[in-house]
Amino acid sequence: MSSSSPTSVYDFSAQTIQGKPVALKKFKGQVLLIVNTASECGFTPQLKGLQALFDRYAEQGFAVVGFPSNEFGGQDPGSNDEIASFCEMNYGVSFPMMAKIEVNGSGAHPLWQWLKGEKPGFLGTEVIKWNFTKFLVGRDGQVIKRYAPQDEPEKLAKDIEAALAAGA
Repeated sequence: MSSSSPTSVYDFSAQTIQGKPVALKKFKGQVLLIVNTASECGFTPQLKGLQALFDRYAEQGFAVVGFPSNEFGGQDPGSNDEIASFCEMNYGVSFPMMAKIEVNGSGAHPLWQWLKGEKPGFLGTEVIKWNFTKFLVGRDGQVIKRYAPQDEPEKLAKDIEAALAAGA
């Protein structure tokens, strides 16, 4: 990340769940759904819906990017390898998963600090309240919308389609 303030999601880097650094500019021109995930959460079955969205729209330039977090109720206590194995084995996850991060507080990943500032939640709060908070990012790297944990992935299809069409 440059010393200037970030202006898009492409100004950030992360680590893949396998521990390899990745610049998010590799997703430039794609529509992204960035999600904080957890393996032992009541919303964990949403991984299946997220994978279905990825399968349905990937060829049109869409990707889901999962960021495991253990901040909420200790619901993702495993190692990155354990999380990757769980997601693949139980939900067939093939979309990009990043290394476990924090999404709140002083240790929050810079990407998540930026996402929260770009699209605050209910009543303007920037705090991520729970697992499976989702951010839809347009092809230009700008945040379009923030979704609550209970927002089911399949209900996001119209917004994803609109974002894909807008940048085509």
